Amino acid sequence: MPKPATDLHQPNAGCLDYDRVRRAIAYVSEHWQSQPSLDEIAGEVGLSPAHFQRLFTRWAGISPKAFLQAITVDNARLLLRDSASILDATYEVGLSGPGRLHDLFVDHEAMTPGDYKRGGEGLEMVYGFHDSPFGRALIMATERGVSGLAFTDDEGEDAAALDDMTARWPNASYREAPEETAPYAARIFATERWQAADPLRVVLIGTDFEIRVWQALLKLPIGRAVTYSDLAAHVGVPRAARAVGSAVGRNPISFVVPCHRVLRKGGGLGGYHWGVTRKQAIIGWEAAQVQAVS
Repeated sequence: MPKPATDLHQPNAGCLDYDRVRRAIAYVSEHWQSQPSLDEIAGEVGLSPAHFQRLFTRWAGISPKAFLQAITVDNARLLLRDSASILDATYEVGLSGPGRLHDLFVDHEAMTPGDYKRGGEGLEMVYGFHDSPFGRALIMATERGVSGLAFTDDEGEDAAALDDMTARWPNASYREAPEETAPYAARIFATERWQAADPLRVVLIGTDFEIRVWQALLKLPIGRAVTYSDLAAHVGVPRAARAVGSAVGRNPISFVVPCHRVLRKGGGLGGYHWGVTRKQAIIGWEAAQVQAVS
């Protein structure tokens, strides 16, 4: 399993590992139909097969071969089994997935429509960049909990990611405080800390419609997925799959609110605000977590 995130500003070994993994996943994404060998994939990232096998298994928790199977189109179709009913299913005590693993045990609340319309005026957010299993993570928080999570591949993209997030709430005030967001980073990416007794607090800030979509996403169990059209039906707008797709794309708390689990009807991955390769990485990583507790 990936090491917990840290509060370092400079990319550490975890981020460097993800850079190689990202390149490997990009290669596999283009060549998955030919099922490339370990030697071929390792060669693409400039590592020996043995070194790459160790690195990838340390990062994902499963072998490159198992991961390759996890991100093929056929497997994506399996993730969509019972898509139309998955959001309506009731899980015992709110738990879902093998081994009674629940998704982060998230406790969420929504800001009022007025707060959103005012562009976050009067709201203070702190932010910090941290190491994560999926590159550098920008985490934003209010006094009530996590309000934003974005990803970058390197420090050169940090400013763009921050601009993207702050533009969503232009009238809020922002303060860089990685020491305050580090505890959130450590909890979000460490599965052993996904505990019902200590839920992660998140604050959803968007339009009424967007919040309805994001709240529906929070019901999706790890290792499963839904289509855009089924998600639209669940939130009461069956003919507005495109509008739902836009709301999914504007999800401000990536990974925690699992917009990566929304796929196209045929099993295609669709888009992802922080890159389709990263979407594949998250889906494969989650498959490893499910496998670990099965």
